[in-house]
Amino acid sequence: MAVCHEESFGITPAAYTAVQRAQDDLRGVFERIDALEQVNQIKVLHAFQLERISARHFAPTTGYGYDDIGRDALDRVFAHALGCEDALVRPQIASGTHALFLAIAGLLLPGDTMLCITGKPYDTLEQAIGISGDAFGSLKQWGIDYRQVDLLDSGALDYKKIAAALEDKPKLVYMQRSRGYEWREALSIQAFGEAVSFIRQRHPQAILLVDNCYGEFTDAEEPSAVGADVLAGSLIKNPGGGLAPSGGYIAGKRTLIERIAGRLTVPGIGREVGSYAASYAPFFQGLFLSPHVTAQSLKSAALFARVFENAGMKTMPDSSALRSDIIQAVRFESAAQLIRFCRSIQRAAAIDGFLVPEPWDMPGYSNQVIMAAGAFVQGSSIELSADGPIAAPYTAYIQGALTYFHGKIGAMIALSDLEKAGVIQL
Repeated sequence: MAVCHEESFGITPAAYTAVQRAQDDLRGVFERIDALEQVNQIKVLHAFQLERISARHFAPTTGYGYDDIGRDALDRVFAHALGCEDALVRPQIASGTHALFLAIAGLLLPGDTMLCITGKPYDTLEQAIGISGDAFGSLKQWGIDYRQVDLLDSGALDYKKIAAALEDKPKLVYMQRSRGYEWREALSIQAFGEAVSFIRQRHPQAILLVDNCYGEFTDAEEPSAVGADVLAGSLIKNPGGGLAPSGGYIAGKRTLIERIAGRLTVPGIGREVGSYAASYAPFFQGLFLSPHVTAQSLKSAALFARVFENAGMKTMPDSSALRSDIIQAVRFESAAQLIRFCRSIQRAAAIDGFLVPEPWDMPGYSNQVIMAAGAFVQGSSIELSADGPIAAPYTAYIQGALTYFHGKIGAMIALSDLEKAGVIQL
């Protein structure tokens, strides 16, 4: 492989060599990820064949969408692939936040309590729940109580405080798989299994809901395999495979999914309506490709970790870690360094690679955010991107890469830019 010329991306010889060395260090990690991809690809392929998917399921529908065979088959394929009884998969679900709020609102009534045991949820849910602000229609406004147990400093669940909180018998226990803008590792499937067992012993009637965003197909099993009742996430992250143009999913126990379907449309009508005037093919094909694309993202994350570890910087998780989401965090010493890094990732993009990101007041976030997001699908976190709040400690959260080699090029560009700026020495 020839070294990229300075005229192309400004990749320095030292940065090229450093990334190659990091890649060589990760052979064992990459073999492990390849084995995981095979397990998940078999699972997804089996889901397609169980439902006898054919070209007729890609056909668009209009109007009410009665008897939409593509929509209904997509639900069933997702349910099989995620190890659940049932699923709702809809292009009209605008984001992972929308899917999560839809699930929560569909399961709780005024007077019920929601308990989050993984600390504060993503910033985008704060106003929806009523943790902050006074948004019309929030859970708080509907008379739904919210309680929270923070994680320990180590990032582990605080079982002592969870036990105390369960004594009030909350209707729903909420768990977030990924870390958001937190310096911790994502919760593993093993950790979910331990939490489910702990909760069931003390409060068997609780509904266990998992925010599964960024975590799908990063393990051989999903949280449903260890007893979670409902999972929710976005189709422009892992399970859309980079092809789904929009949408979200909610999967879990059939009785609970039926309740949520009434909130999705109208009670008494539920999942029986909802058309889509474009082809369903990108959603089916995106799911089929998802195990491979997620594996490419995991390899890219491990590479970024190793590259910056070798440069003497702090990373989370480390390059050899068993991962439960696709996110790689890297710490910088200043806002200027964080901004420079994100601009480098933007420069590596196929789409909008000529743009220069600036910090801005992003809706739903408490601090300004710098975001590199040159993507074929706007905001798609399974494509190579990086973002972070402009607040100390200055941390970039790297996600995605549809192909490993795109992630590798991004690492070379970022390392070169930081080297030229004197941030690191190679």
